[in-house]
Amino acid sequence: MKPFGIIEKERIMAEDELFMVVRDKYPVSPGHTLIIIKRNVSRFLKMKSDEKARLIEWIDWCINYLESTLEPKPDGFNIGLNDGEAAGQTISQLHVHVIPRYKGDVPDPRGGVRFVIPEKGKYWE
Repeated sequence: MKPFGIIEKERIMAEDELFMVVRDKYPVSPGHTLIIIKRNVSRFLKMKSDEKARLIEWIDWCINYLESTLEPKPDGFNIGLNDGEAAGQTISQLHVHVIPRYKGDVPDPRGGVRFVIPEKGKYWE
């Protein structure tokens, strides 16, 4: 796995001493945002308590910011963390995806993040 490396200034939306909030370089929807820890941490359990608390604050900030600035306004959000290589983590710096979702962006959004294992996604059938 590789670290993030240089993040272009124009992609930075906000930051503090612990985190940086940036526009995703390869967005899956308009407004796709990453919340990246600044300390060299790759896994959630390696985070300190204050970092975990601040992460929740940044998720809240990000959703509010996207809802107030995106047009059209998102109808929902996927919030995701790939924690470890087995979970699909390809960048070794802990980061959370905040992905705006829109009615009709996929034929059937039910199951959402459950589709990381496609045959397990449709639990309602």
